[in-house]
Amino acid sequence: MQAQFPERRARRLPSRRTTGAHVAPHPPRPSRGPAAPPGPSRAPGPALQPRRPPAVRSPPRSSGCTNMPSVPWLEVLFVFLFSGVRPSHPLQEVHVSRETIGKISAASKMMQCSAAVDILFLIDGSHSVGKGSFERSKHFAIMVCDALDINPERVRVGAIQFSSAPHLEFPLDSFSSQQEVKAKIKRMVFKGGRTETGLALKYLLRRGFPGGRNASVPQILIVITDGRSQGHVAVPTKQLKERGVTIFAVGVRFPRWEELHRLASEPREQHVLMAEQVEDATNGLLSTLSKSAVCTVASPDCKVQPHPCERKTLETVRELVGSVLCWRGSRRSDAVLAALCPFSSWKRVFITHPATCYRTTCPDPCDSQPCQNGGTCVPEGLDRYHCLCPPAFGVGANCAAPKLSVECRIDVLFLLASSAGTTPEGFLRAKAFVKRFVQASLSEDSRARVGVARYSGELAVAVPVGEYQDVPDLLRSLDGVPFSGGATLTGSALRRAAELGFGSAARTGQDRPRRVLVLLTESPSQDEVAGPARHARARELLLLAVGTEAVRAELEELTGSPERVLVYAGPQDLFRRVPELREKLCSRPQPGCRTQSLDLLFMLDASASVGPENFAQMQSFVRSCMLQFEVNPDVTQVGLVVYGSQVQTAFGLDAHLTRAAVLRAMSQAPYLGGAGSAGTALLHVYDKVMTVQRGARPGVPKAVVVLTGGMGTEDAAVPVQKLRNNGISVLVVGVGPVLREALRRLAGPRDALIHVATYADLRYHQDALIHWICGEAKRPVSLCKPSPCLHEGTCVLQNGSYRCECQDGWQGPHCGNRSLRGDAPKARGSRREPAGGQ
Repeated sequence: MQAQFPERRARRLPSRRTTGAHVAPHPPRPSRGPAAPPGPSRAPGPALQPRRPPAVRSPPRSSGCTNMPSVPWLEVLFVFLFSGVRPSHPLQEVHVSRETIGKISAASKMMQCSAAVDILFLIDGSHSVGKGSFERSKHFAIMVCDALDINPERVRVGAIQFSSAPHLEFPLDSFSSQQEVKAKIKRMVFKGGRTETGLALKYLLRRGFPGGRNASVPQILIVITDGRSQGHVAVPTKQLKERGVTIFAVGVRFPRWEELHRLASEPREQHVLMAEQVEDATNGLLSTLSKSAVCTVASPDCKVQPHPCERKTLETVRELVGSVLCWRGSRRSDAVLAALCPFSSWKRVFITHPATCYRTTCPDPCDSQPCQNGGTCVPEGLDRYHCLCPPAFGVGANCAAPKLSVECRIDVLFLLASSAGTTPEGFLRAKAFVKRFVQASLSEDSRARVGVARYSGELAVAVPVGEYQDVPDLLRSLDGVPFSGGATLTGSALRRAAELGFGSAARTGQDRPRRVLVLLTESPSQDEVAGPARHARARELLLLAVGTEAVRAELEELTGSPERVLVYAGPQDLFRRVPELREKLCSRPQPGCRTQSLDLLFMLDASASVGPENFAQMQSFVRSCMLQFEVNPDVTQVGLVVYGSQVQTAFGLDAHLTRAAVLRAMSQAPYLGGAGSAGTALLHVYDKVMTVQRGARPGVPKAVVVLTGGMGTEDAAVPVQKLRNNGISVLVVGVGPVLREALRRLAGPRDALIHVATYADLRYHQDALIHWICGEAKRPVSLCKPSPCLHEGTCVLQNGSYRCECQDGWQGPHCGNRSLRGDAPKARGSRREPAGGQ
């Protein structure tokens, strides 16, 4: 008979290791001792047959179960694994459509609160929250501040960090502007310690809102915590609410929602939020303030509406898995007993709590579906939109009328890969693309003429340019172009097409239309393409390419610019490239932003790694770009810095007042040689060029264009970020066959990088450079970046202008004059209007 015992009577047998199938999938090793029992995954020995008496002689006396799982160890392991994990999916989720989520996010950026109210952040800085979640708590607080009209007469903001004890970070009357409050929150340092939420609440009961206006204005307390307090919070929370304090409980990490609900004011569902979803939480907080009439935060057309949502709690649960054979000591000193012991495992699971979330959404101009014929509506604010139209329709209002012709006068030769690498299916896709382009873009009165050639080992012109003026005849001719197979000699075909592909259409002089060669391929070339591409461009051909991701790099080298390459992922994606191709066919270099105020600086690599010949090509490129800008003190100012063996300001922003003077000065810029450091040059720009004292204008967009071969840029990541943090845009133009990783790091989050294969190809990237510069010229700017205040004075924005608050010993509008006496009062500065009337 097999012995069985209840769980409460079984005890563990002391053992040096834990065995069993629940810990490891393979059987345990045999025990060294003669009386050690076998693991459950092995058959019992002769002394332990299931139907024999359970008593077995054993030299040592023991008790317990050798195969009992080490449950406390498993629990510690699970707790450790989850302790540093950020939630991989939302712990508070609003169940609405993706479109509504987008509207909630958009509304959070438009909502503003401007009323007399005191708002105090109580931020959990304990070890249970951790440093990462503490930083996310700060980010949420900063996002809320973006929506507040912070000044002494309206919204005041303060912050307390609590852990083992509360610590006042700054009272409500410390700062009078949004920028100052956000900067202070960013500088808050994580302290660690216990989660004594109750002590922090009692601190507020004793002292009130530090620097606040008592009960004369509404008092809002925003508690950001994981809800895992090590003390009681119910009593101090109740007392604060009785004093008229409105409490928002905002969860971080894996919050304990029960405690957050105890902290929150009524109605609790409107005062409990999740900081991990920053835009949703900001919207929820401001929506509640709007409903309670504390402040009006959105346009009258926007509405606060309830939405179903759910909140999740991460809990540790014990789950019975089954039974496992274990061993128990007996009253006899020479025997042990067998038993089936229950085996449990610990798991971390999410428990779901249904709730209702109140969020603000604003009307969308696309709600009425204004785009016709399958067009996609893209909103631009509250009352504007534009339509993305399908291939056969124009980009005008609402995609209403078909656009049947290419507007410009061009000759286009489509060069189709017909090699074995492309495959017959790929060749048919290319032909279908050309047919779709012809159907959507050409008409009887079109000024564009089309030809088609195919290639593998040899070039064959199937449809000469301009031979067919009738669209149906052209389409029938395309149907008859056969697939050939063979090698993929793209370079050879490109050279032959440049010389022979346009036939009699290659007229000369002003009568000649623009000539464009469009390459379609899915197969890498088996010969060299860079030389034939330069040959084609030298014959004044515009090269465009359409291909898959596999050949992107080769096509960028061939065309000379990523802007001239269209990459597709599949057949339908290929057909969606028709409108893009049509736009590129007719695009011309656009003049620079002649009416936009701009402080523009070029920084040229004049080191030995570039060489004098290539430096001269950079100078020529910059001079060509400057022809697109209106240079004068009221519109565009231009400066130039060169670096190599040293860093030298060739001329400052305010040195030359006309474009002719700038062009002459650029030609005279010196080549320096030596080893260059882009980081040192950028710091020179930050300290000695892009400053108000050296000619930069407050309130005017500022841009720096760095042209470099890539050497000496390893130390530039920090200086370039310093410039960007100071409101100065930076674009890196990297020249060379391989894009260095150091240059990729300089591009920043907005990918401000142009890669050029050779210095001779710089001219093909002028359009992209001017497009970037003009885009930066239209970006909003701050009058205080870079700061116009000297001698560590503080720039403060005020009603569309700024003022300088000077340090002791300095005075004047920009803190540029010494005070006559050491005890002279601080000069409050004066308002300054931005240059250019901005």
